[in-house]
Amino acid sequence: SPSPTLRPVQSMSFKYHWEDFTPGWNYESPGRTLSREEIVSFAREHDPQRYHTDESAAAASPFGGLIASGWHTATFAMRQMCDGYLNASSCIGSPGIDELKFLRPVRPDDTLRYRATVLESRPSASKPDRGTVKWQWEVLNQADEIVLSMTGVQFFLRRPV
Repeated sequence: SPSPTLRPVQSMSFKYHWEDFTPGWNYESPGRTLSREEIVSFAREHDPQRYHTDESAAAASPFGGLIASGWHTATFAMRQMCDGYLNASSCIGSPGIDELKFLRPVRPDDTLRYRATVLESRPSASKPDRGTVKWQWEVLNQADEIVLSMTGVQFFLRRPV
C-alpha cells in the first residue's frame, strides 16, 4: 500500500504562532480536583492496576491508598494544554515526548494545576513557514509539589507576513 502523505497546511487564523513562544513564555492552568470516581473510572478503562481501582488492595500497596494512574495525570496535562493555549495555536504536531516522569502519587481529591514553560524556540532550517518549540510541562498538586514532569517538542506555523 502507498505510504500516507501529508496535506499542505491550510491558512487559518490563530491567536498563537511560533513567534509567540519565546524562551521563558509560561502558562499555568486553574486548579481542578480529581475525584475518587474519576480516578477509578479512568483506571478501569485504561490502567486497571489494583492501586488505581481497588481501595482495599491499594491500602495494602506501597502507596497506602488509592492513587491515579500516571497516564491519567498525563491526560489531565494534555487537556489543560489544549484548553489553555494549544487549540488556539498554529500547532501542527509533535515528534513526541523526550522525558516523562511520574514524581509523586496523585490521590483522590488532589487539586491539580498544569504549567508549561518554553525552554527553547528555533525556526525550521528547511521549512521557513514553521518553527520548533521545546517545552517543560509540569502538573502540580495543591501543595505546589510537582507530580508529573515532561519535556517535549512541538511544531508551530510562523505568523503569516
